[in-house]
Amino acid sequence: MNAGGNGKGSRGGEVPACPDFALAPFLLIWEVTRACALACRHCRADAIDRRDPRELSTEEGRQLLTQAARMGTPIVVLTGGDPLQRDDLEDLIRHAKGVGLRVGTIPAATERLTVARVRSLKDAGLDQMAVSIDGATSDSHDLFRQVEGTYDRALAGAAYAREAALPLQVNTVFGAWNLDEFDEIAARVRSLGAVFWEVFLLVPTGRGAQLQGPTARQCEDLFAKLYAVARTAPFLVKITEAPHYRRYVIERMREAPDRTGPRARDLLARPSGPGGSIGMAPHAVNAGKGFCFVDHVGDVYPSGFLPLSAGNVRARPLAGIYREAPLFRMLRDPSLLKGWCGRCNYRDVCGGSRSRAYALSYDAFAEDPWCLHEPA
Repeated sequence: MNAGGNGKGSRGGEVPACPDFALAPFLLIWEVTRACALACRHCRADAIDRRDPRELSTEEGRQLLTQAARMGTPIVVLTGGDPLQRDDLEDLIRHAKGVGLRVGTIPAATERLTVARVRSLKDAGLDQMAVSIDGATSDSHDLFRQVEGTYDRALAGAAYAREAALPLQVNTVFGAWNLDEFDEIAARVRSLGAVFWEVFLLVPTGRGAQLQGPTARQCEDLFAKLYAVARTAPFLVKITEAPHYRRYVIERMREAPDRTGPRARDLLARPSGPGGSIGMAPHAVNAGKGFCFVDHVGDVYPSGFLPLSAGNVRARPLAGIYREAPLFRMLRDPSLLKGWCGRCNYRDVCGGSRSRAYALSYDAFAEDPWCLHEPA
């Protein structure tokens, strides 16, 4: 079953249909450039402030976006690096909208993030813009991003989005270094008027290999706080590279059902956010299973944090890689999972972070060691 039923994704604020994950991802992330003026401590790509001449061209990018829409993918995010380093970003957004995709982007908090550029993105048809807030103060955030002033620029970017009536998403990476700042960061997200808070749990790859991630116990404590926020916040809360949060929510609601509060599916699978903004997949997403990443030179990965390429869009259509590449097909088969992930009664709705499993064991099918759950 294709999203939209006609080979096109959803337009405007319509709720996108969910594709069959064997045929298309719900979300395609395209790294339009790896160039970035920041030196973030968790960066999976070790980005540098120089564009690669091998990047997909404007026309190649248009072809990629058209292929994504035709295969049934409803949502694409143009990321980096810093996507603002591409002068054709607005052209790519307009093309994506023209073929029926919903489009988000994640600009870096640099001097390129101006009110004029945000308005230009909005005029091009952008559906949602994200800024990153990774600390409770400018000191802790800027230390993480390795460039002074990024916190203030991120707050300014959020204000520009509000002024342009552009739905705002906030991204936060959590690891051992900032878990104690959770309450302050959550309050900041609320104060910014965000429609979407995407929380990333560290994957120790790239520069992030030097950082200390949370323990499995700390993950559970973080899930408890996220669960409390998600039940009352006016924005969606999505957890990336921590699929065991789904298990946590399901267990909590079984233990203490609240017939007046939100249901598990409302916390985990809302297809539309406030005001018709971009929502979350109605089915469990994992690397290569409802999710696909294309890097700046066209290599296709199950996730940006799982550095195993299954092909290149310059040599083979995106649909062929996603549907037929052995790596992708295997990642969609939960019977191939090993250790307690393979024995787990939640393997179909969780499956553990395949990216973290690979980062810590060089086996994409190994168990995710940051989970406390003991399989029945």
